Amino acid sequence: MVNKHKPTSSGWLFDPIFPNAEDWPIMQLAKDRPNFLEEVENYVFENVKAGFKSRQDLNDELANVLYQEKIRLKTNLWKADPKDEKPFWKGVEKKLLDIQSPVNPQGRQSEEEILREIVHRYVHEIAGNFDLFTYNITKTLVTQWMSRLLNAGDGKGISGLWNIRRHLHDRIHLLGEVELIRKLAKTDTIIMVPTHFSNLDSPLIGWAIQSLGLPPFLYGAGLNLFGIGIFGYFMEKLGAYKVDRRKKNSIYLEALKAYSTLSMHRGCHSLFFPGGTRSRSGAIESKLKLGLLGTALEAQRLNFEKAESPEKAKRIFVVPVVINYNFVLEAPGLIEEHLKRSGQQRYFRENDHYSTSYQLAWFIFKLFFASSEMALTFGRPTDLFGNEIDDEGNSLDQHGRRIDIEKYFFSNQTNTQDLQRDAEYTKLLGKDIVKKYKKYNYIYPSHLVAYVAFEMMRKKYKKLDLYSFLRLEEENESLPGKEFQETVELFIGVLKQMRDNGKCMLDVRFDALPIERIIELGIRHLGLYNTKRPLKIKENGEIVTEDFTLLYFYHNRMEGYGLSKLIQ
Repeated sequence: MVNKHKPTSSGWLFDPIFPNAEDWPIMQLAKDRPNFLEEVENYVFENVKAGFKSRQDLNDELANVLYQEKIRLKTNLWKADPKDEKPFWKGVEKKLLDIQSPVNPQGRQSEEEILREIVHRYVHEIAGNFDLFTYNITKTLVTQWMSRLLNAGDGKGISGLWNIRRHLHDRIHLLGEVELIRKLAKTDTIIMVPTHFSNLDSPLIGWAIQSLGLPPFLYGAGLNLFGIGIFGYFMEKLGAYKVDRRKKNSIYLEALKAYSTLSMHRGCHSLFFPGGTRSRSGAIESKLKLGLLGTALEAQRLNFEKAESPEKAKRIFVVPVVINYNFVLEAPGLIEEHLKRSGQQRYFRENDHYSTSYQLAWFIFKLFFASSEMALTFGRPTDLFGNEIDDEGNSLDQHGRRIDIEKYFFSNQTNTQDLQRDAEYTKLLGKDIVKKYKKYNYIYPSHLVAYVAFEMMRKKYKKLDLYSFLRLEEENESLPGKEFQETVELFIGVLKQMRDNGKCMLDVRFDALPIERIIELGIRHLGLYNTKRPLKIKENGEIVTEDFTLLYFYHNRMEGYGLSKLIQ
């Protein structure tokens, strides 16, 4: 299977849509960073303040924020946390106590002044710091670093670097509606919402955006990743802003949403993982976190409100992206966490695998030497209400007629902010993205053999619950090779019908290779470099597993299509 497009003379798949970096939206935002951050601070401050009817209500909320932060500082510190956190929150505590004291009332700060300090801190904590010089240096270093890993450059110097990019495109397949995305990104704003399985996803999609000739995107990435040495530095210079999943207080969430909303309002292309964190089960996300997704709606509403005319308002489009690997090195830890959570065996404490530069570098080293592949499928953009669009970006109803999406924001014929209404729109958009994930899921032979093998073994013990089944001794279980092959062949026939009806995507080798070769290929690539192999072929042709839970993880990739009924 190969990319539809061949690399250009530069080694990337496409030339940049904006050759001059000064035209990049993220560059324009970086140049105006002080004013932008001030704008975000004011936006957050006014929104938070408007939510409280009295000083006492605001005081109570500040005390609640302080309480939550003190708990976090005591129980769950991360390497990426700012060094001055404890003195800052200690200072907030003293100021809140001073407000209650009758001594020196003129010298103490008001609740609103304390609120401004907290907002200022959160906004600067979240903000990225894109720098063009560092960005270009980082790109060069990463390319050279990959060239050493692959050791495959045909030439030396600059020409050798171009060859490396071509080798990467042999391994990393960029599929889908890339031409339309490039076209819309010139005039409007794109939001990419990928699936999330591995810590490798963020740098991988950053590389893909570069190869598609798109300007750098703003990232919403987990704060823990910024503690991974050079990778955290690399991500920030690609435009990443920090998302701290531990902080649930209203002021932090408002700051995070405001940063996202106003950056999109300024035309910055954005990317965030709506699953919120890596999929523990191995399944494609079926439930999304809608907070950041909802910020796109407010940005679109602001675009209409501030534009000279509706025709001049920038439109915002959503692009679902599905990332597929033949193996995920973190899989054993992820599925263990999933089973503990779903089985409610004990309190779960997040274990952050691959949390150092060395561990992540070693993972990537293995990945590229594994002779394996990965695919990123870019779905067709839709508007923020899930409507299909034509090739000019005009929204269409179910009959193919153009519709005016500004009217979605109308109340009494006026463009109006309505949080409850927009929350409902966001829910519908989330459901639409989940459907698109299934549609653009690119199924490899490894996914299919894992699904079929697990379902066949599971059917033999259908009276056992899942957790009892996963505790069975693996060495006692095997599948007859002939029966397994017939079942895989049955599934391929059904999957091809689903592909033809637009319900999934299939690796082209399903049409090109004989069934024996597809099974051999799938089992060889499945879970490659995991310590225990999810599937093996014995000398007598029987199919066996060394780890039920790992097989379950890879099987879950094809959950949700209703295929288990095919197993008799």
